[in-house]
Amino acid sequence: MRIKDVLFVKGSSGFYFDDQKAIKQGAVLDGFTYKGEPLTPGFNRVRQGGEAVSIMLFLENGEIATGDCVAVQYSGVDGRDPVFLADNFLKVLELEIKPKLVGYNLVHFKDAARYFDNLTDKQGRRYHTALRYGLTQALLDAVAKINRTTMAEVIAEEYGSEITFNPVPLFAQSGDDRYTNADKMILKRVDVLPHGLFNHPAKTGEQGKHLTDYALWLKERVKKLGDPDYLPVFHFDVYGTLGTVFNDNLDQVAEYLVRLEELVSPHLLRVEGPVDLGSKERQIEGLKYLQEKLYALGSKVVIVADEWCNNLADIKEFVDAQAGGMVQIKSPDLGGVNDIIEAVLYAKEKGIGAYLGGSCNETDVSAKVTVHIGLATGPAQLLVKPGMGVDEGLAIMRNEMQRTLAVLQKNKAIIKKKVS
Repeated sequence: MRIKDVLFVKGSSGFYFDDQKAIKQGAVLDGFTYKGEPLTPGFNRVRQGGEAVSIMLFLENGEIATGDCVAVQYSGVDGRDPVFLADNFLKVLELEIKPKLVGYNLVHFKDAARYFDNLTDKQGRRYHTALRYGLTQALLDAVAKINRTTMAEVIAEEYGSEITFNPVPLFAQSGDDRYTNADKMILKRVDVLPHGLFNHPAKTGEQGKHLTDYALWLKERVKKLGDPDYLPVFHFDVYGTLGTVFNDNLDQVAEYLVRLEELVSPHLLRVEGPVDLGSKERQIEGLKYLQEKLYALGSKVVIVADEWCNNLADIKEFVDAQAGGMVQIKSPDLGGVNDIIEAVLYAKEKGIGAYLGGSCNETDVSAKVTVHIGLATGPAQLLVKPGMGVDEGLAIMRNEMQRTLAVLQKNKAIIKKKVS
């Protein structure tokens, strides 16, 4: 079925763009924003409003398929594409992408995604990851609408994966409001929590003291507010700050994590980005050493790779090197949905935990697409997004998952009835 027309509409994402470099170098919180000058190219202030562009594909059958171009909160660092400002890309979409979309005959998602994900601009460079992300979301939605099926079923059919008929664990992030938002997560029985946003050494504390204190508070809070059978996984993102407070001494970081694990037991512990060693090669080497050290100490702490692990090729390098026990597949950073799917399947095949993540700076549209990818590929956990308020992102993703599971179960029952 052919694409008859295309519209590109500027919109808002679910959070903000933050200049991570400026924050790490001491930008001071001022209400909800930061004082200080931006340090990363493309930023006009340390924190600025997130933006999105909706791509709407008008199909021959009258259906309209949608995908949202968005980029991560911490854009422009650690090998990521620059901050995504809609006005910089609307003309590119209209003049360079639209002519290739209009008249395109959509049959299989995989073929269409591969073609549009690999398009290059006049300089021979692949387009910004945000554009490729939005384009392939819209293509997936279009193929599902053409076939009158769910996006999850399209993925499973074309990639030969098995649909899970059980909810994929959801992982919520607290932002700086780590106490109030943790309460929300506990009351709504979030599977994995709380992220914590320990993105500055002052938040983590000398020798990790503030992180330890918070982890102990969280454990007691789960006991106080949670149901008797509720035992969530604890997952903290520390943005390399453990490396900072321990002067990148990986043995000391490992010993600290073993102590933290003992304190939060019986909760399983995952720690994302414990160190940031400044390059992909050093990060792979460091995370591999750290995870092996933990195993040698008899620890079950899972190190989660994030920084410097951006695209499909990066993810394969981290996975092949066993650099951590889990890898974040940060959806907007990969660009094409096709690469996101392949990254999850590759990590699982190699025995590494696949964390299908993304950013608080996404939209409801991209969050729902993530749910379908999760149901079709079965990662270890899905990031709750967009936003940092917990409730909104959780409602979007949990409800989309439950609705889709109901449809999948119904379709499964219909197929079984026909066969019998």
